[in-house]
Amino acid sequence: MLNIELDQETEACLVEILAREKITSDELIKRLVKERWLSLQPHQSIVQRRGGHPEHLLEDAPPGLSERANRKKAIANYLENKHSPHHS
Repeated sequence: MLNIELDQETEACLVEILAREKITSDELIKRLVKERWLSLQPHQSIVQRRGGHPEHLLEDAPPGLSERANRKKAIANYLENKHSPHHS
């Protein structure tokens, strides 16, 4: 059991947070600890935090697809082929 003494200002802030977020002090402390712990971990990209790229996603991708102009061209080609009357 965690027992802490808060000054008046901090306690007022806590009461407001709990009311606005509609959570218990236990839930708030757990969230804050988790957020702080995650902030101390080595920096990871969003993709790394989500488990990496799906393996099949980029296996047939042409080289240079990471360049924006190449991606735009590839998407345009895909859409043109998908919606052309010759292609079903």
